[in-house]
Amino acid sequence: MKQQQKRHTKPHRVGMISLGCAKNLVDAEIMLGSLLKEGIEITNDVAQADAVIVNTCSFIDAAQEESVDTILESAEVREAKNRGQALIVSGCLPQRFRDELPKLLPEVDAFMGIDQVADAPRIVEETIARRRANHQARRQASSDRGQEIKTRLAEAERSVNPTPVHQAPLIEVNLRPNYIPDYGTARFRLTPKHFAYVKIAEGCNHPCSFCIIPRMRGSHRSRQQADVVAEAKALIAEGVKELNLISQDSTYYGLDLRTNHSRAIAGPEKFNAAVNALPAGATTICSLVQELNALEGDFWVRLLYTHPAHWTDELIQTIAECPKVARYVDIPLQHIHENMLERMRRETSQQHIVDLIRRIRAGVPDIALRTTFIVGFPGETEEYFETLLDFVRETRFERLGVFTYSQEEGTRAGKMAGQLPEKVKQRRRELAMAAQHDVAVAVAESFVGRTLKVLVEGEASARQLKEAKVSSWEHGLLRQAVNSGLNKLNGLNEKKYLVARGEADAPDIDGRIYLKVQSPAQGRRPQTGEFTQVRIIGHTDYDLVGDLE
Repeated sequence: MKQQQKRHTKPHRVGMISLGCAKNLVDAEIMLGSLLKEGIEITNDVAQADAVIVNTCSFIDAAQEESVDTILESAEVREAKNRGQALIVSGCLPQRFRDELPKLLPEVDAFMGIDQVADAPRIVEETIARRRANHQARRQASSDRGQEIKTRLAEAERSVNPTPVHQAPLIEVNLRPNYIPDYGTARFRLTPKHFAYVKIAEGCNHPCSFCIIPRMRGSHRSRQQADVVAEAKALIAEGVKELNLISQDSTYYGLDLRTNHSRAIAGPEKFNAAVNALPAGATTICSLVQELNALEGDFWVRLLYTHPAHWTDELIQTIAECPKVARYVDIPLQHIHENMLERMRRETSQQHIVDLIRRIRAGVPDIALRTTFIVGFPGETEEYFETLLDFVRETRFERLGVFTYSQEEGTRAGKMAGQLPEKVKQRRRELAMAAQHDVAVAVAESFVGRTLKVLVEGEASARQLKEAKVSSWEHGLLRQAVNSGLNKLNGLNEKKYLVARGEADAPDIDGRIYLKVQSPAQGRRPQTGEFTQVRIIGHTDYDLVGDLE
């Protein structure tokens, strides 16, 4: 996606706060790129901005709470420092609650949905103008009221309460989103220079009973393969070393582009039949990955957000035959007990999942599997939960996160009988993470003595070295505080280290590799955004410690 900028004499300044997942981050990047293209300045000083955009998430309760809190905090900052500032709310929250939010959040001047991200400049300009007109009207009303009070002091028994001046918010939210960005869409990247998220599709066709995403993001719609490849080429030319492919269901990519396509192919059998019926040269995730792998340069392609119902033997073979594809896949399973999979409407059986994991590991040696599970789903018994724990212990996922079930309005599961108490959900999550902790320590131990290719992220901060943890509502708790483990490694907290990631570590959500900083006599120090070879000499619970080769 291209980035351009025009200059105006006195451009407006916009601040942005973006919440949620990587897909939401790309939306924020498009909004910023579109604003810059029209000559609007971006500022990190929110108090000085003419407008602030809060790009929200609404996936689960915790995300909604964070979004609402951020909106209210932004309104408080405006009230204290810049009352003429326009407040705009974008993303999943207004997409999901288009009719309710204007009543619940009168502080907001405009609401914009998923389809409006590239139209941010017009909405910003219009909202600023409306806000200023409204603010001026309020000031005039206040002045008029003061004059009226002065003339009526003798009539103390009468109440003077002029009607407040308030303009209805601007609402630009399509009921059913259909937008998908292309390479020509302006974009200002918010990720470090060495990695980027590439959105290959938008929306989802799956009927999962716990999920609100299809309602918020619309049906699955893929970008044209040539367009994705054009973006990838440009990113590589800019120095990007890792292309993270994202969508709601990356394994469905391209299937909606076939002639007279039907959405009713969510299950494994129908999906495989549809793939086998495709004409030669049809666009699929395999054809996309193969073309990206053929591009010149030294980089990784990382496959995120795959669905277990849409894996094929061809995809397994493609990953195995493409050396630039990271030996890592993100494949959320959500549960393993047959009854839970059925209640969740996951379209996969327990046996299908077990067989799929076996096929992936056999077909791609040394691959790291990352998954997520939901505990405390309506109707989950102790027996069902124990089945999940046994599966975690036996399967030994290299990366794993756990959600507690969030009862969401507008979902099938939200109306189900058998809702569990929060205490039960939290206890089960703790037990599941404890089971994974034992697995994770063993996985980390297995890396000691190996030499890995890693991507250097920069110098490790004091906070990273002290805590060595990350927490994300989207992916579950991935890392616990491991100060004791760090201290065992010859005082890791007291030395300078670089932080890097291996193929088994996606940005922000997985582990890290800490590298001892070399003295000048020991050779050149690798720079941020470079690949280098390291020998693993130790580990914490979830992270590795290495020496440069």
